[in-house]
Amino acid sequence: MKLTGSQALRRLREGNRRFHDGLISLDSLASHVRRRELSESQDPIAIVLGCSDSRAPAEMVFDQGLGDLFVIRVAGNIAAPSQIASIEFAAAAFGTRLVVVLGHSGCGAVRATLDCLCSDACCSPALHAIVDRIRPAVEPLLDAEGMEQRARLMAASVRANVRASIAQIRNGSAILQSMIDAGELLIVGAEYSLDSGQVDFFENPEGDDDGARLAALHAPAPQATRALSA
Repeated sequence: MKLTGSQALRRLREGNRRFHDGLISLDSLASHVRRRELSESQDPIAIVLGCSDSRAPAEMVFDQGLGDLFVIRVAGNIAAPSQIASIEFAAAAFGTRLVVVLGHSGCGAVRATLDCLCSDACCSPALHAIVDRIRPAVEPLLDAEGMEQRARLMAASVRANVRASIAQIRNGSAILQSMIDAGELLIVGAEYSLDSGQVDFFENPEGDDDGARLAALHAPAPQATRALSA
């Protein structure tokens, strides 16, 4: 039976708890039997839009195996049209009920965006395609305290970028919006800590102790004085 979004979310929480505790299920990750079962079809329990960072592979972070997750990875976990289309495809083709936008601590794409905003640093035209999507989410967070507050700015920017990607997914697809409105699709935001191995579901529409109400996604970012130096 197809898992609901809430059921799939609980399974990911449990999997991350195992990963954090060093109890990962190696058999599920490499089972030859499972590989043969999946040769003709798939039934992923969740769609994960995550960063391409080599230290944050969703299958390992959530202790899931072959066929369990439909993973879309791009630097900065941005939600450009191709990523939104991939989410549409998985939700429609497989009936997957959960989307997780997974950011992570120390994200290089977010840091590159801050570098572009806070200094004369420049990046290639190709990288600008990513930076320009992250910029609107993090620019309001810049403050005048510069390098002294850089760690806090970075942490806040990672989460703001996750929220922005969720908003872009919700507002960038009539198909996904209709599924959300009908209660057929759950979208949550999360941050993976490279240090601890834990995932914090800080944007959770179910309103439990791990996250805020989904309405918070559309709350305006706190305004601050813009920094001119990194």
